[in-house]
Amino acid sequence: MAKSTTTPAKRGSAAGKVAGVKRPPGAASARKIASRPQTTPWSEAEITTAFSRFEQASPEPKSELEHSNPFTLLVAVVLSAQATDAGVNKATRELFAIADTPQKMVELGEERLRDLIKTIGLYRNKAKNVIALSQKLIDDFGGVVPDSREALESLPGAGRKTANVVLNVAFGQPTMAVDTHVFRVANRTGLAPGDTPLAVELGLERVIPAAFMRHAHHWLILHGRYTCLARKPRCESCLINDLCRWPEKTV
Repeated sequence: MAKSTTTPAKRGSAAGKVAGVKRPPGAASARKIASRPQTTPWSEAEITTAFSRFEQASPEPKSELEHSNPFTLLVAVVLSAQATDAGVNKATRELFAIADTPQKMVELGEERLRDLIKTIGLYRNKAKNVIALSQKLIDDFGGVVPDSREALESLPGAGRKTANVVLNVAFGQPTMAVDTHVFRVANRTGLAPGDTPLAVELGLERVIPAAFMRHAHHWLILHGRYTCLARKPRCESCLINDLCRWPEKTV
């Protein structure tokens, strides 16, 4: 007699989402875009124009995940998988007030951590990962968040996107973190089309001038979050609507 309606495939999918998004965000959208006729690639001048506009509108963009140090940033990014920044911030305000270092997080314990983040999706697996990564930071890195991609990706629950965010925000490295917003903007506009987050990441790194790379992923995330929306993009207020290659744009 079956005791559960959850299939192994679904359980594996959920685990994959927490450990590092394995299925590309917006994959169906990417396939739809890929099926359209190829558009003319953006020229260097157009790309420079676009990012100059982003820079003028927001010279120093910041992460919307609330944090006070590299460790709390790392935890917030891990918790943000398949969740909104606003939802994560609501949970972590109380959490970070009592556990803002790896040692304090381990001392807090998994059960108490689950209670504090239970409003966040997949909170049980995320709590397990946060305790495990905190212990690994203590054991292998002296309680300090490392500043290399390889080391960050070795932490439980931290994939390539997490590493890119931490390297960029905490350490000022010119990395490109591709979340669902960046993935959508890169594909929809034709700036750097790709079927996977890695393809989009590498494509953006190839075309974006070095002078803009420090803040580029923040500009693209915010553009996707507030202007280039998934269902009803606000083309009329888009800073780059004259450059965008999307055939369905409304201006």
